[in-house]
Amino acid sequence: MRILLAEDDELLGSGIRAGLGQNGFQVDWVRDGVAAERELATGAYQAAVLDLGLPRQDGMDVLRQMRARRNTTPVLVLTARDAVPARIAGLDAGADDYLIKPIDLHELAARLRALVRRAHGQSETRLAAGNVVLDPAAHQVLVDGQPVDLSNREYDLLHALLLNAGRVLSREQLEQRLYEWGSEINSNAVEVHIYHLRRKLGTPLIETVRGVGYRIARDAA
Repeated sequence: MRILLAEDDELLGSGIRAGLGQNGFQVDWVRDGVAAERELATGAYQAAVLDLGLPRQDGMDVLRQMRARRNTTPVLVLTARDAVPARIAGLDAGADDYLIKPIDLHELAARLRALVRRAHGQSETRLAAGNVVLDPAAHQVLVDGQPVDLSNREYDLLHALLLNAGRVLSREQLEQRLYEWGSEINSNAVEVHIYHLRRKLGTPLIETVRGVGYRIARDAA
């Protein structure tokens, strides 16, 4: 799951990136509002963690402008502004959730999972299709009730397809969800991950739509 982190505090930002990484997130980190607005415009992120007190452009302005462009990426506001009017202003500007510094990294990860789940219309914490169950909180995949050992890329690929059951995701869309900035991506990387994922799951759950991409049928989910 690829997340944008906009935080100018070096110590806090590095801690959040490391903590979310340990919880299975791919994190791109920017340190000012201009960079945050630019990255959010790409639409490559499943959610964003946005500090309000950013240099060059305030986080509140970033939030208002992205919502004005009808960018629906879920946003969790992270701020030291703990007064109630400030929290209300952030939510009214388009934030989906709010955390006051200092934060607990496990809570942050849980809130992000919930935001992404709701953004895809999922009410259940677990995602299931056929005999396959994916548990984001435990970062675990079960087939017929038995755990399956997947690489992080394979897990993220399956998560993206399950969240978008019924929709075809192109190779480019999947690459955006699987890789952080600066990652070296082989031209057939997604195809290789799909091959290994199918072999490990032992089920024809993932369909190839020739010339378009991959999907999990909605009636299987």
